Amino acid sequence: MGRLAIAARRLRRPSEPSPPPAPFVVGVGRSGTTLLRLMLDAHPELAIPPETGFVPDVIRACRRARARPSAVVALLREQRSWGDFDLDEAALERRFAAAGRLDATAALRAFYGLYADGQGKPRWGDKTPAYVKRMPMIERALPEARFVHVIRDGRDVALSRRRRALREPAPPERVAEKWRKRILGAREQARRVAHYTEVRYEDLVTDTEATLRRVAAAVELDWDPAMLHHHERAPERLAEISRDLPAKGRKAERPGAERATAHALAAEPPKAERIAAWRERMPEPDRAAFERVAGDLLAELGYETGGGRTAGVG
Repeated sequence: MGRLAIAARRLRRPSEPSPPPAPFVVGVGRSGTTLLRLMLDAHPELAIPPETGFVPDVIRACRRARARPSAVVALLREQRSWGDFDLDEAALERRFAAAGRLDATAALRAFYGLYADGQGKPRWGDKTPAYVKRMPMIERALPEARFVHVIRDGRDVALSRRRRALREPAPPERVAEKWRKRILGAREQARRVAHYTEVRYEDLVTDTEATLRRVAAAVELDWDPAMLHHHERAPERLAEISRDLPAKGRKAERPGAERATAHALAAEPPKAERIAAWRERMPEPDRAAFERVAGDLLAELGYETGGGRTAGVG
């Protein structure tokens, strides 16, 4: 299996000063995005906050004429993730006001910049899996965005999602449908963004340095071995999500203890035993149901299926 599949398309843009590249880690939930976030965040120049989730809302709000700094701050304060960032609202509003005309670009750069300053770092990124569905939209607002799509064997994703379910877990065929749709959708969107990189979770675990070096190169980040020791600072970084996440809309409340437990493995050094756990832990009927829906994509990505088929990875 190839370590890293990179598809980068560079569009010509006006020759104007712009921020350094900003990695946006995306993918299907439970695919290893938190692990990559912690590894990148361990770099002395890069800060990646907990999942934001509000970037599309900010973009839409700032499309309205003369978005007011106080209104954008109010929008952020209403987000259930807001408490994770420990930001001073007044300081953020001052940054918004200093931007002059407050469009989505200025608002988002001000938010991320304030967070990075709080971490004592000059660069920032994002890790929100669901942005895999909004890549062109985000790139239009933030041309510096470089999307890093983490892909993991969907059967291991299904097992992980089942362990974290607060309600009756979705049947394997539904998880398979979502996994397949998200990956194929991301690859279709990749044709419409300037920078898109695919990373296999399995490579991140078994060939960590080589994979991280390629990711760092894709986002123009100098190599630093601190990324290999992410676990040393991980408990401190994950403490940001130790609070209860309130319910909102169709999203259920997530207790802080559950959030911490769900990401505990990402705070440890990579372990190969986390790969292909489905072989031992997934009931045969569930495996068969998953593969009926997504077996073709599993094989295309090079993962073994029930019939033993594998395919080369591009």
